[in-house]
Amino acid sequence: MNRSTRLFGIIQLLRSANRSLTAQEIAAELEVTRRTIYRDIVALQSMRVPIDGEAGVGYILRPGFDLPPLMFTAEEVEAIAVGLSLLKRTGDTGLERAAQNVARKITDVLPDENPYGLLSQSVFTSNWHNIPKSDVDPTELRQAIRDETKLSIEYLDVKASVTSRVILPLALIYYVDSLVLATWCELRKGYRHFRVDRIQKCTTTDEFFKDSGHTLRMNWQAEHQLG
Repeated sequence: MNRSTRLFGIIQLLRSANRSLTAQEIAAELEVTRRTIYRDIVALQSMRVPIDGEAGVGYILRPGFDLPPLMFTAEEVEAIAVGLSLLKRTGDTGLERAAQNVARKITDVLPDENPYGLLSQSVFTSNWHNIPKSDVDPTELRQAIRDETKLSIEYLDVKASVTSRVILPLALIYYVDSLVLATWCELRKGYRHFRVDRIQKCTTTDEFFKDSGHTLRMNWQAEHQLG
């Protein structure tokens, strides 16, 4: 870990702590010696970073201090690059466009170590997926999830039977071979999952489930051991 990354790490640890931290605790977290932390604290204080405390007692960061936005380590940038690149596997063009916009925004505020952009890192992912095409736009499903709007759908099941449902959309699950909509189904009075490519028709209703979506989603995650 280079010195600038370590100094940034000390500030982040102090910002997130709800009590004073000793040099030993900081050193253990950053995997350096306690003497190194003492030197770094002095260096930060000389830069007018408002750190109070002393050796043997602990250190705190006074309220009101803020950092420039989006300061990432090299490994954090690589993690972001991989995460954004993996969106190509979803087959969701709306998310792919959003990923490109995110990459441009982050690149604009990153230091100049990588002038070629966030997605030109030395880490890559394949964009292979086997998700069937669907007449339903995932962008509309995500919007309904955010707005907590009920949907009326016609669904073709594995037995080739079409049923009509009113559902409360809760989450989209992106598998390599399918896109699945997790819902609360009013017909079955329980959680149900629908493959998006089998939804024959999807209509936004005028009914909402405001302030219920978060609780339903948390219970669904717990029931299916997700998250």
